[in-house]
Amino acid sequence: MRFENKVVLVTGGTRGIGRACAERFAREGALVVLCGRDAATAARVALEIGPNAEGAACDVTDSASVDTLVAAVEAKHGGIDVLVNNAGIEKNGLLARMKDADWDSVMRTNMTGAFHCCRAAARAMLRKRSGRIINISSVLGLRGQAGQTHYCASKAAIIGFSKAYAREVASRNITVNVVAPGYTVTDMTASIPGAMREDLLKAIPLGRGAESEEIAAAVAFFASDDAAYITGAVLCVDGGLAM
Repeated sequence: MRFENKVVLVTGGTRGIGRACAERFAREGALVVLCGRDAATAARVALEIGPNAEGAACDVTDSASVDTLVAAVEAKHGGIDVLVNNAGIEKNGLLARMKDADWDSVMRTNMTGAFHCCRAAARAMLRKRSGRIINISSVLGLRGQAGQTHYCASKAAIIGFSKAYAREVASRNITVNVVAPGYTVTDMTASIPGAMREDLLKAIPLGRGAESEEIAAAVAFFASDDAAYITGAVLCVDGGLAM
């Protein structure tokens, strides 16, 4: 029960890694607010997780939507102790044929969304001089992947953003860390073309993809007191892919 009496906000919390994070925090005693674009889906997932979870609708690409959600959580629960920026999308396509709209949608969701959430949630964290922020990047932000330049760029940006922001808020006892998953078995990665998926699996020294729960364990570590003296760090949970 490491997170008893803690309030945790997980974006992109209705499926995959986000849902696994919400389940992990709820199981360890936190009150978890998980959000997604669809209110009904978020409410259903929260009900499935149990009484320690609440669902909410939020579009992280819209700063007003994020501000409204954070204000509602703070008004109801007194603040946010842990923010997990997990909301993300990916689209596959070679750069030469990439549409502006595809580039913009990936960057706005994966990078600008994290910016919106950090800015909104940190206001109360700064006042109370305490907080944990965990941003979900990807090992592809470190090693790259053909056909995913926009996704890789957004995930690399998360790392630079987090390291800079960690320096800004360290004096207020707020830590900012990054978990960079490798290939993880989720419904989002199921859209990766078969040949690309096979290439990724062959490159993983441990020979398999990660389970969402294994990523959630790393996120929970950064949110715990055991990581109180760690900030600006990037933890690859990738089976050795980035070695």
